[in-house]
Amino acid sequence: MTMDLFESVADPQPSQEKIAEGAMLSRGFVGSLDAELIGIVRDIEAKAPFRHMVTPGGFRMSVAMTNCGSAGWITDLAGYRYGPNDPETGKPWPVMPPLLRDLAHRAADRAGFADFAPDVCLINCYVPGARLSLHQDKDELDFGAPIVSVSLGLPAIFLFGGLKRSDRTRRFRLEHGDVAVWGGPSRLIFHGIAPLAEGEHLLLGRQRINLTFRKVR
Repeated sequence: MTMDLFESVADPQPSQEKIAEGAMLSRGFVGSLDAELIGIVRDIEAKAPFRHMVTPGGFRMSVAMTNCGSAGWITDLAGYRYGPNDPETGKPWPVMPPLLRDLAHRAADRAGFADFAPDVCLINCYVPGARLSLHQDKDELDFGAPIVSVSLGLPAIFLFGGLKRSDRTRRFRLEHGDVAVWGGPSRLIFHGIAPLAEGEHLLLGRQRINLTFRKVR
């Protein structure tokens, strides 16, 4: 039986739902770490500010982005890629704090992916109206590792499709503290975020912050 993703969870043990082969959603997995995670994001933002990157086609992304870890994901007119330095500052991307690495490791392990050791964390900042179109995460060299995605702030509608862009998508509501993990046969699934609805979150105001952990090399 499929769990209703809109149902609140009273049990302190996060509930978990299989949304596809190799894809799991853990509701409220972040727990009481949320304020500390937001503080870490603000520290990273101070060193590598959020920015609206431009796609190779010349379109300005509605989502503002930054990175931490051994490399950062970059898009500009030259293409999509990972680079060791922030192109705006010329400095290495901020180091990934141990708390982030541990959270991603635990979430992946709970979803059935043992020994996940992310080396990159993409940090996305959404405001109402921002969206992320359907895409595959395929700029990494290691497709054997899963993607771990942490949601903070305003709720969002997660679009989860198939291995072709034209495949039907399903919609899952992601709340503050939820963690989605996908890998194995779902590693190259097309996914995205529908335009963020207007709202106000107690800790983040009119924002949604998404931490996306990858194993790049």
